[in-house]
Amino acid sequence: MKSKEDCIHCGLCRKHCSFLEKYKLDIGQIEEREDLIYHCFLCGKCTEVCPQNIDGREIILRMRQKQVKENQGKVKEKGYAMLIKEKKDYLFRNYQNATVKSVLFTGCNFPSFYPATTKYLIEKLQKEKGIGVVFDCCGKPIAELGLKEQEERIIAEIEQKLCREGVEEVIMLCPNCYFFLKSRLKVKVVSIYEKLKEFGRGEKIEGKINVFPPCPDREKQTLLEEIKVFLTEPPNVIQDAQCCGLGGCAGKNEPDLVDNMVENIRKSGKVYTYCASCSGNFARKGYTDTDNLLVKILSREEKPDTAKSIVNRMKMKYWREES
Repeated sequence: MKSKEDCIHCGLCRKHCSFLEKYKLDIGQIEEREDLIYHCFLCGKCTEVCPQNIDGREIILRMRQKQVKENQGKVKEKGYAMLIKEKKDYLFRNYQNATVKSVLFTGCNFPSFYPATTKYLIEKLQKEKGIGVVFDCCGKPIAELGLKEQEERIIAEIEQKLCREGVEEVIMLCPNCYFFLKSRLKVKVVSIYEKLKEFGRGEKIEGKINVFPPCPDREKQTLLEEIKVFLTEPPNVIQDAQCCGLGGCAGKNEPDLVDNMVENIRKSGKVYTYCASCSGNFARKGYTDTDNLLVKILSREEKPDTAKSIVNRMKMKYWREES
């Protein structure tokens, strides 16, 4: 991996990253500011534009991991206790419906913000295709905090549980889960859009629409390509926006930047996204002229339930499929 010594200080990264601009830094200088490592959104925008291909996201992650290691395996930065408590051994984990070869992996935020659509999809796939369901956290929030050992343990436990139940295929609802786990699990990992196409299910969304791609899919747009099957026209992809504001667990430290990010996206008018974290955060910030693409493809009319998001995912711990 290229390091800060490769930086030519062209300023491109700063022009495309509100965090770097706020602190008048570029990728080659970030290692000098350990106090700011939890202020970065880990969106990867700096790397996309860097002519030297310096991976700013990886630099920050390594700095976080180093600080955690030097602090006896604990996050030194204050304000993450509740997140860690919920995610490190996911409190609402449920594998009791994972006794079949193919399972839906809901992740945390889709069932949190879209409980009715989650219920509808689970029941539809179970009844028509015999597909089970797993409720678990993929481990990405823990990984982004720099808790490397915990991250590796979480992934190993997911692998063990899936193998123990004889699962051969995992269908991801969340783009973050999809990209975080796809290359790290032995079982086959596919997106919900690929399976809907295979099953001949899903409604077309009419007309030219604005789409905001989540950070892990922004550059290559792998999932967006799968989604285009359900669109009647090529979408207008919002490229200049940095992040929805939830990336890198940085929002608590940079609320002003989060507000600006959402406001920048709001200027596009009506926007569709395919990440429940994005649409949930938009709703929390009062940006309601948005829709989740999966919800619309499934012909559901549901807006993010921000008021009961924790309760919604808590209920999934006790979900049992009908026999």
